[in-house]
Amino acid sequence: MAWLAAGEGYEISLVEGRVAARSTTGRAAGRQLKSLPKALREHPEVDRLRRLSEWLDRHAAACAAQVDTWMVSSLPVPTELLARVWPDEAWQRALRDVAVVGDDPDEVGFLRDATESGELKVVNLDGETVRLSPRTVTLPHPVLLPDLDDVREFAAELGIAQGVEQIHRATWQKPDGLAGNATEVRDYAGGKFPTRFSLAARATSLGYRVSGGYATCKVRDSGRGTEAAVWIGEPYYEDETTTGALSWHDENGRAVSLPDVGPVAWSEGMRMAAALYAGRKIEEGTGA
Repeated sequence: MAWLAAGEGYEISLVEGRVAARSTTGRAAGRQLKSLPKALREHPEVDRLRRLSEWLDRHAAACAAQVDTWMVSSLPVPTELLARVWPDEAWQRALRDVAVVGDDPDEVGFLRDATESGELKVVNLDGETVRLSPRTVTLPHPVLLPDLDDVREFAAELGIAQGVEQIHRATWQKPDGLAGNATEVRDYAGGKFPTRFSLAARATSLGYRVSGGYATCKVRDSGRGTEAAVWIGEPYYEDETTTGALSWHDENGRAVSLPDVGPVAWSEGMRMAAALYAGRKIEEGTGA
């Protein structure tokens, strides 16, 4: 970003997301200062840049959230759309090195570039950079990737660092032999929290929605919407509370039996339940 005049003898700019200043006079001319001079702290141009920085942070978070939604919902994304947003640095940080699948479901590649013509450059699992021009791509949830451990190992060899947690996202495989009439999982039930508010706050900080007595996350799995829900206690309850059972519901709010829960919905529901449980109050000497 260019340096802008601000006050007499100073210029300001955004450097690594914060407002920085440099002097335009004397020995220090052109040199970035360690902190904002007092004379600039209330300057209108400084305030404008601070607000711009806050907007850029919100924009970057929104881009990452959208890419995460595409991934957990297995939604087809138009290649043209990727090409259109790629020049935006925030979108590029969220999309670069994300694993994508084009017309061939067995061909996984890590996205490196999207050209104006709608062509994607990806590094495939043979380490070769190839060009793809599918009409749409999907950003597969890792639980759907065959040989996920091999993909993770290859990503480590390439030094891939994703802006959205995908390849190294924690996953849970649905076990076989689940009872057909069962609708709840209690693996992560019983985690104690000082108050219901503290548990709800943890859910919100992790990006989950709190509705009524539940922390929830929505997933589109196998073409249908599913919502995973963990009981966190009645609203406004002020005493100690514990995490409850995990269950899944369809788009009409009906409970889904465990054998009918899709692989992505299962993994994301268990991931939410485990993340909530991890913040529980640990009794000294118990480790539980």
